[in-house]
Amino acid sequence: MNHSTQYDQTSSDASGSTTDSDDTSPPRTHHLTQRIIPKPPFLSSFSYRSLSVITGHTESVSCIALCGEFIITASHAKEIMVWQQPDLRLFTKFGQGRGSVKALVTFGTKIFTAHQDSKIRVWRVSRNVEDIFKLVDTLPTRKDYLGKFMIHSNYIQTRRNHKRLWIEHADTISCLTVDNNLIYSGSWDRTLKVWRLSDFRCLESINAHDDAINALTSSKGTIFSASADGTIKAWGKTIKLGQKSEHYFKGILEGHKDISINAVMVSDDGAIVYGGGSDGYVMVWLVDGWKMVYEVEAHKMSILCMCMKGDILCTGSTDRSIGVWKREGKGLTKMCVMKGHDGPIKCLQVSPNSIGGGFLVYSGSIDRSIRVWWVPNRSKGDDLETKITKTTTQRILF
Repeated sequence: MNHSTQYDQTSSDASGSTTDSDDTSPPRTHHLTQRIIPKPPFLSSFSYRSLSVITGHTESVSCIALCGEFIITASHAKEIMVWQQPDLRLFTKFGQGRGSVKALVTFGTKIFTAHQDSKIRVWRVSRNVEDIFKLVDTLPTRKDYLGKFMIHSNYIQTRRNHKRLWIEHADTISCLTVDNNLIYSGSWDRTLKVWRLSDFRCLESINAHDDAINALTSSKGTIFSASADGTIKAWGKTIKLGQKSEHYFKGILEGHKDISINAVMVSDDGAIVYGGGSDGYVMVWLVDGWKMVYEVEAHKMSILCMCMKGDILCTGSTDRSIGVWKREGKGLTKMCVMKGHDGPIKCLQVSPNSIGGGFLVYSGSIDRSIRVWWVPNRSKGDDLETKITKTTTQRILF
């Protein structure tokens, strides 16, 4: 197999515009649709750079995570690849044959992978050169099984004439997040499960949605789950003295009708939630009041993934492009569109550190490649003296 990294030093200036489109969505109450001139994009003062293209996966790249100096990528071919920065060479592979990987998260020296076979696998990063990424457990754990399988009340009916332990997912695990020493897993079986980091015990199973859960994120102790049922739900945690903690439903963020919400992000201050829809729209809600306050047609095709760094939101789409947006109050201003992939963008990840006045964005695609981009980190008050050539369709909601 040929593993290669291609370096591309070309840069692309932001166009900051989209083509005009008529609003054909069904009428909704309490909002005003306007044809307005967007705030000036960062044309001459903003340009992204495509830094490199990493190839080696034999199937679609499904997820990306960062672990220290390593970029960890997984695909539908059941392989997990590790690339070492800064030269982005293939360092090692692990996890072959363990089931198609749908999600990756890292926490300290551990890596958690969610699989199509309804399992979560835990890998430990060690200093052992021969076994750096070692499988240490599979969730649900054997201990959890043995403690529950003899008790009839621990079984739930998942479909006709079929029962499972409540600690088991009944379908593909699509997303993971870690918050406050707990692991959260969302599944196509519509449930949200809560696992304790210290011993990997399953603590709760929540019947969260009416359709598949596509994405999870957390902010300030609140967990947000995005679903194919067109909603994002918020979950809080109650801690009772002498008892185990339990999660409760806090609120619901409703999106457009008859769409799937495929991605969810929360602003650093925890006040604003962004949802990416199968209709190509980014929807914006205020946590205070659970109210939608803004929406913009970010892509002409479905949004599949998002990532966020400070006030900058990136959206990956079926249209093979990555939109870069800047938070302006409750709304968003388009900064640029990054193109280069030959297939839909399945996953996005952002570097935690600033580099050269910007940050790195990693994108994975159905075209089996990973691309690395440099995006400048613009702050409020930057010079916006550029011409506006087109308008975009935005909805301001009241």
